[in-house]
Amino acid sequence: MNFAIVGCGFIAKKHANAIKEVKNAKLVAVSDKISAAMNFYEREYNANPYTDLSEMLEKEDIDVVCICTPSGHHASLAVHVAEAEKHIILEKPIAMTLEETDRIIEAAEKNKVKLSVVHPNRYRPVVQEVRKILDKNLLGKISHVNATVNWNRNQDYYDQAPWRGTKQYDGGVLMNQAIHNLDLLLWFMGKPEQIFSMEATRLRNIEAEDVSTGLIKFRSGALGTVESATTVYQKNFEESITIFGEKGTVKIGGTNALHFEHVEIEGVPEAELEEIKEKIEEDPWGTPGHQWIVEDMVNAINEDRLPAVTGKDGRKAVELVLSFYESAKQNRPIQLTKEKEYANN
Repeated sequence: MNFAIVGCGFIAKKHANAIKEVKNAKLVAVSDKISAAMNFYEREYNANPYTDLSEMLEKEDIDVVCICTPSGHHASLAVHVAEAEKHIILEKPIAMTLEETDRIIEAAEKNKVKLSVVHPNRYRPVVQEVRKILDKNLLGKISHVNATVNWNRNQDYYDQAPWRGTKQYDGGVLMNQAIHNLDLLLWFMGKPEQIFSMEATRLRNIEAEDVSTGLIKFRSGALGTVESATTVYQKNFEESITIFGEKGTVKIGGTNALHFEHVEIEGVPEAELEEIKEKIEEDPWGTPGHQWIVEDMVNAINEDRLPAVTGKDGRKAVELVLSFYESAKQNRPIQLTKEKEYANN
């Protein structure tokens, strides 16, 4: 499979390395409006550079395009790539609005291309173990959950590029940093029914929020709290998800939610749980999530199936973030509408 990358900023290097590590995948071209940004990919991967996306799509034999631009540009680029009938791996968030998100998904369906959104934390070893626990219903009825992202992004981080921290192209802590944690929360707990949120811009000189707190009521009846911030002094402090059930409690945590900080399950011997924890500690990151996503796309194309993380999954995370924003703006609870259905993606 021949891959191309659009947008040669920081995250593009993760995509390039993932493509390199996947059998039967090759990076053949890159596109960026700034020529110098593509030099690394020319040198390291022998990728052909293009400052014009249309030219690249026309001249190169490409199967999959990885879109790694600022979030506010995702919709126009993804629709363009879909109309060129190329499969798409799209960095998070899928888009900045639900209207843009739906345009992307509908363009992928219309042109019969596969669409995958980059939520790589699903592939971390500890996250996979939590999913197994929930799939087996080992915790029983869930009472409530906590999701936390308390990180540091100092002013220098936001000043690196003019789009960072803007509502149009980037979003705040919820849309940019916490969205991976929110994706996991939705993957574990299912559809939210009602949310309430408060947010503020306390310490960073940006347009969007740098701290947010929220409450969720899930369709199951379980309750959830969400705490997110980029204001923590002086470095990343915590990313965690805690699930409280009638038959057990599970907490994954650390600075990047890589470890079991607590796991206690009725009927499961402590020695068995310790063995699982120790196995995770041997390699907590596991195979990089971007590599899993690239490999899954190759397999999805060969097997003619949906990717593991679809456009619809990406939409769920964005819908939750936007509902938090709307609740904070109106200072009232928000009832989530019936989930939009798609034939594919």
